[in-house]
Amino acid sequence: MVKFPKKLVFGPAGIPLSAKNKSTIEGIKYSYEELKLDGFEMEFVYGVKLKIEEAKEIKEYVEKNDIILTAHAPYYINLNAKEKEKIERSIQMLFNSARITYYAGGVSVVFHPGWYMNSTKEATYNKIKEGLKRVSKLLDEYSLDIYIRPETMEEEKKFGDIDEIINLSKEIDHVLPAIDFAHLRYRHKRNDIEFFRSILEKLEKEFNKEILNNMHIHMSGIKLDKHGTHLNLDESDIPWKDILKLLKEFNVKGIVISESPNIEKDAIMMKEYYEKL
Repeated sequence: MVKFPKKLVFGPAGIPLSAKNKSTIEGIKYSYEELKLDGFEMEFVYGVKLKIEEAKEIKEYVEKNDIILTAHAPYYINLNAKEKEKIERSIQMLFNSARITYYAGGVSVVFHPGWYMNSTKEATYNKIKEGLKRVSKLLDEYSLDIYIRPETMEEEKKFGDIDEIINLSKEIDHVLPAIDFAHLRYRHKRNDIEFFRSILEKLEKEFNKEILNNMHIHMSGIKLDKHGTHLNLDESDIPWKDILKLLKEFNVKGIVISESPNIEKDAIMMKEYYEKL
């Protein structure tokens, strides 16, 4: 069984900016030992470059210190690509991300599923579902006990509204949602607390309360420009304190990853605020 925490932990999206040594293992050590963060997300967004030997060293360290480790798969993944070879590469990139994360002692891999590419929502959903079924089958064949997590996406041209992510998760083994509150704020143009409450209620209704014990969450601010530029929490309009209160109210467990430009500062700020609630 995949290990998840008995509480909510916080961590940075990648090696902290303040870390002097920029290797993954040293970034994890610095984040845990100096910043007192017990979660970490490895960033494979421009390719899976972590070697097996490094992964084994990371696994020993995170298991010894009870750190929750995740990863972000490459941005290049598009399971709805028009070209067959791009779909094949996307499947391999996602599988490789999950494989190396598993060897590093990680529990889940978040990824962007794809683009609609002028297809209907139904056709896109079915194509992405078939790709994920193949990844799930590979995970079984290699006995890799890890979650792959399609992320809720910000732009409407990207596949990934909350219902699509939930349905994929219910239909395919190894698949669970990754909830990005900034992306949801951008996609729906809402930042009221009742909207964010409705997301947690929907998850609870569709999966039962167990899903809230096993959450992979991204947090940051976001600018309502054409790119959905990420912002630091205090420079944005996202009600991050109220969202953390909701996570406490719903007794959410799992990991919250800071994707703010300042990476570790917002992770620390969220952890300190949450622990005072």
